[in-house]
Amino acid sequence: MHLQRVVVTGMGAISPLGNGVKELWSGLVAGRSGLSRMEGLEGVKGLRPRIAGRVPEFNAKAIPRKARRTMSNLSIFAALAALEAIEQAGLDEATLTGGRTGLSVGSTTGSSQALEQFFKLYLPENSLEAIRGTEFFKIMNHSAAANLAQFLNLSGRVVAASAACSTGCLNIGLAAEAIAIGKQDAMLCGGTDELHPLTVGTFDIIEAASISGSDDPAKASCPFDAKRDGIVCSEGAGILLLESYDHAKARGAGILAEITGFSSLCDSSNMASPSAEAINRCMAEALKDAEISESEIDYVNAHATGTLQGDASEAQAVADLLGNTAPVSSLKGHLGHTMAASGAIETIATIRMMQESTVIPTANLTSPAAECAVLNNVLHLQERPITYALKNNFALGGINTSLVLRRA
Repeated sequence: MHLQRVVVTGMGAISPLGNGVKELWSGLVAGRSGLSRMEGLEGVKGLRPRIAGRVPEFNAKAIPRKARRTMSNLSIFAALAALEAIEQAGLDEATLTGGRTGLSVGSTTGSSQALEQFFKLYLPENSLEAIRGTEFFKIMNHSAAANLAQFLNLSGRVVAASAACSTGCLNIGLAAEAIAIGKQDAMLCGGTDELHPLTVGTFDIIEAASISGSDDPAKASCPFDAKRDGIVCSEGAGILLLESYDHAKARGAGILAEITGFSSLCDSSNMASPSAEAINRCMAEALKDAEISESEIDYVNAHATGTLQGDASEAQAVADLLGNTAPVSSLKGHLGHTMAASGAIETIATIRMMQESTVIPTANLTSPAAECAVLNNVLHLQERPITYALKNNFALGGINTSLVLRRA
C-alpha cells in the first residue's frame, strides 16, 4: 500500500502557561512555571496534594453559545486550540468541511466537572428532573471529538482514542496513519483534559501524586530528580493539523515539521508501572517506522512525570537504546502533567524547539537521581540544531506511544 508523507501545518495550545502556542513557548524559554496552589483540593477529605496546573483565564465566548451549550471546559480548550491551528495552517472552509479533513482527539474521560454536577442533582432524591438535556454531551467519552466535529462542521472521519496519559500522542499517530494510507488529506489531532480533584485523587490513591510544593508550588514537579515524589496534575489542550505532504504543497501551506515514525504497543507486565523493556521496544519500533538509526536522534522529549518508577524505567530504556549522547528533557517541571493533552502540547513544544534550534531543560532538575543520571539530562537552555526528535508518552494500563519528528 502506498504511504504518503505526513507533515504538520498548524498548531494550537491551551496550557497552564497561557492561551496559545506563543505563550507556551515564551513561558518555556523563560523558565516560567504554570503550577500554583489549587484551593479546590483543600476541601477534599483524605487528599494530600495541594499543587496543580490550571489554565489561566480563557475566552470561552470565542465559541458561539449554540456550540458551547454541549461543551465542558475540556471541549472548549480543544476548540480554542483547534481554531489557532486552523488559522496558522490557513485552511479554508471548503477544505475543512469537504469530507477529506478528519479529526482524532481524545480525553482521559468525559468531563469530570459535568459528571460531578450530574450526580449532585441525581443522588439526593434519586431524580433526573433537574438535569439538563445537554449534560450527557459533556460526559460521554468522545465529548471533545464530537463537540469539535460539530463546531467545525466536519464531515470526514472522526476518531476519539482515549488512553489516559498517552491519549494525545496516540491520536497524533492514528491521524498520521489515516493520512499516510490516503484515507484523509488532513486531520486535526491531539488531546485535551480539564482539572478536577478526582483526577488528582486518582494518582494520590495509587501513591503516584506529588505532595510537595506547599512553600513553593513552582518546585513541586521535578522529573528525573533525586527529590521527585510524583505527578502534579494539570489541564489544557494541544491540537495539531496534519496533512499529506502533497496536499500541503498544493495549497501553498507552510510546513512546520514532518511525522516520520510512530509506534504504539501494550506493556502487559503491570497495570501501573511501566517496564524499561516495553518502553525500549516502543521507541525502537518508532525508529524502525521512521527508517532511521538510533544515532540520528538529536533530542528526546521524555514522558517523565516525576514518579519514582516511571522516570527510572524510561531513563533506563532511553539509555539502553540511544546511549547518553542525545539530550533528554521533560516539560512536566514547567507544566505539570496535562494528562490526555500532554502528548500533544509537548509535541508542539518539541516542534518549536526544532524550529528555534533550542532545547528546553527539565525544570527543577538540580540533582539527577542515580537511576536517571544515565541520561544526557538537559539542565540549562541549550542552542542546538535538531533534525530528528523522539517524543514519548506512556499511560496507566500499559499503553505506550512514541513519535519520531523531523525538522521541516
